Amino acid sequence: MNELAAVVIERLRARGETVATAESLTGGGLCAELTSVPGASDVVRGGLIVYTDELKIRLADVPRELLERVGAVDGDVAKCLAAGARTKCQADWGIGLTGVAGPGPADGIPAGTVYVGLAGPDSTSARRLQLSGDRSAVRQATIEHALRLLGEHLSQ
Repeated sequence: MNELAAVVIERLRARGETVATAESLTGGGLCAELTSVPGASDVVRGGLIVYTDELKIRLADVPRELLERVGAVDGDVAKCLAAGARTKCQADWGIGLTGVAGPGPADGIPAGTVYVGLAGPDSTSARRLQLSGDRSAVRQATIEHALRLLGEHLSQ
């Protein structure tokens, strides 16, 4: 996966753009993967670990009303996390990750249900994933999907 992170870092550098993360289920794993690439400090602004709803609200500006209405595992929450990371860290791109890593369901949502939010200079979007495997596999697959999603947008 380090090669994928390296490609993303290089594309950001070539475009003169930056990225930040707001992570729930991955607990900072995406930002750690990005910063494992030499020279990442040129383009990685930082990350927010927002494991609790209260921190999603306080640090990433996710509206309390949204969390109360839909819960933390939702596409709109992922978009808010991405936008919050982008704004709070003053980055060109923000990635927001929320979901259920497992081992079992949470609040009736099956393990492996994940949303990846992306906020960029021109738009904000979210992608729903249904991943399989144990907790570690779901977390790793989430990071890989997030890197691929950002990489796709950077190659446009």
